[in-house]
Order: sequence, then structure tokens, then C-alpha cells
Amino acid sequence: MGEKAVLLEKNKGIATITLNRPEAMNAMNPALVDGWIESLAAVKEDPEVKAVVLTGNGKAFCAGGDLFFLASIQGPVAARKFIELAGRIVTAIMSMEKPVIAMVNGVAAGAGFNLALACDIVFCAKSARFAQSFVKVGLVPDCGGLYLLPRVVGAHKAKELMFTADLLDADAALQLGIVNRVVADEELKAVTYEFVERMVNSAPVALEMIKKMINRSGNLDLESTLELEADLQTICMQTADHQEGVKAFKEKRAPVFKGE
Repeated sequence: MGEKAVLLEKNKGIATITLNRPEAMNAMNPALVDGWIESLAAVKEDPEVKAVVLTGNGKAFCAGGDLFFLASIQGPVAARKFIELAGRIVTAIMSMEKPVIAMVNGVAAGAGFNLALACDIVFCAKSARFAQSFVKVGLVPDCGGLYLLPRVVGAHKAKELMFTADLLDADAALQLGIVNRVVADEELKAVTYEFVERMVNSAPVALEMIKKMINRSGNLDLESTLELEADLQTICMQTADHQEGVKAFKEKRAPVFKGE
């Protein structure tokens, strides 16, 4: 039996999910999609995991759908089933209470681009490249791309990127707000995990609420947002983490949050 298509490692509150089909640029086939979904479900239910890093082995983060597999699918029912299954990865990432950080180590194309967009924070290597490559093979964006990309870069730029399938380098992705930070290739892992450790030491309840609110904010008006802020802030003010944060501030020390 060969290596698993997706690897899961847990260490000191951080779960690392690594796409592991380097020979295929981590393109998505049933084994990779199933492994990805199973890994996300496992870290969601693990109370010891406080943050998640998503990355790829080899030269690519994820090159999107495996075209050889897609060409082998027989009939629209099977095709729709696979695309819907892949879309569940987006839902799992965005609905997870914990921060998910994409560590884009190389090419992120097609669905791989969109799955990076679904993450809460995106760090990428200087050598990383991004492309909405669907139109080159006669397809439309999936894995949430038609929802996510316009919200990041605006409708006109999203149409340009999807109509042309132009390749973006890391600096262009940073300028468009697609990534949070561009890091030298050899420093990507260290810089990413330094950031993720800050998430592990932050207040879990507050992080969860912030993530949920920002992901919903595009569908809320100001009045609804203010009401929800009041509700959530009232809950947070009753937590032990808030009390610990105030105490630590007064004592001029780093707080120790427990998610309570």
C-alpha cells in the first residue's frame, strides 16, 4: 500500500494537514478529497487542537482537480457527486471554529486556489503561483471560487482572472489581498508556524466568534451586525478567558487562555 494522499500531524495544539500527491501536484482525486475531509473532521473534534495549518508536499500546494480522474468520470450523476464532495472541504474549513491557515508552498491552481481562499489566513512562498485555470479546460470555477474570489478582489478583477486564467505571482497575489504575507521559500514554514503559535495562545472563544462573524458579514446589514456584536460581546464578557485577559493586563504578563 502506498502513502496516504493526505497526512495529518498534531503537535502542541497545532494540526498540520498535508496534501500528499506530489507526483500529481496534489491534484484532487477521490483519495485526496476523502482524506482531506476526514482530516478536517478529525481536527474539528479534537479539543487539543487550537489551530490548523494546510499545506502541500512537493512543488505544489494543490493544482486543482486531477484532470485524468475527471476525464474518467462516467455520467453527470457521478460528476456532480465528486464536485459536491470537493465542495464540502470549503464548508468544513469555513465552518470550523478554529483558525485555518493556508501555507501555500507552490502552485495553487483551479480548486487549489479557491481552497486557499477559504482559509482564514494565507501565507505563501515567494515562488508560489496562483491561477483560476478552469476556463483553459472548458470548466467553471468550483470549490467556492465564484463566491470567494469576488469578495476578495472585487467582481471586475475576479472576472478578469477567471476569464483569462492568467497566472499570478506571489507579489501580485499580495497586492490583490489574496494572501496575507509573502515569505522567502526557505523561511515559509518557520514564519507560518510562528504566526500559528500566536493563534494557539489566543482566546479560543473570541477567535471562533470573530471567524463566524466575518464569514457572515457580507450577508448582514449594519443594524444586524451591531445586534450580533452586542450578543457575542455579552457572552465573551462572562468567560473565564476575558477575566484572565483583564487580570494579565493588570499584572503586565501574557494571558493564559483556556477556552472557558
